[in-house]
Amino acid sequence: VVVLECSGCCWSSVLFWMEGYLRRVREAVVSTQSTGYTIHLHKRIHGIGFKRRAPRAIKEIKKFAQKTMGTPDVRIDTRLNKHVWHKGVKHVPFRVRVRLARKRNEDEDSVNKLYTLVTVVEGIESFKGLQTQNIDVDE
Repeated sequence: VVVLECSGCCWSSVLFWMEGYLRRVREAVVSTQSTGYTIHLHKRIHGIGFKRRAPRAIKEIKKFAQKTMGTPDVRIDTRLNKHVWHKGVKHVPFRVRVRLARKRNEDEDSVNKLYTLVTVVEGIESFKGLQTQNIDVDE
């Protein structure tokens, strides 16, 4: 066991961070919501080889959804997968507009109570001026 000597100030900042993190996790478990985001894929796959660009883009979308919604179980809609792959493995779209919906897991055996469903928002002509939007969940 390694004990670190500290003046006391860093422990308070660590505890403050942990309180905020735990509060966000608890809020994530309680609420189901749907939000629209624009994901800049071009900067996330910069420097990736041609034959790995589309698979990496899907992984980056999953990572973004996991970080944003706070659920480890992320499911990609087939239409979003087709949208990312529609120009081939090399030419991934620079940006993609997605809707992240946090939903309750119907499977009782699952470890996670909630999952995130990622769907594509089609019909976007320009990404200029678009902002994050909270969408009412009609269930």
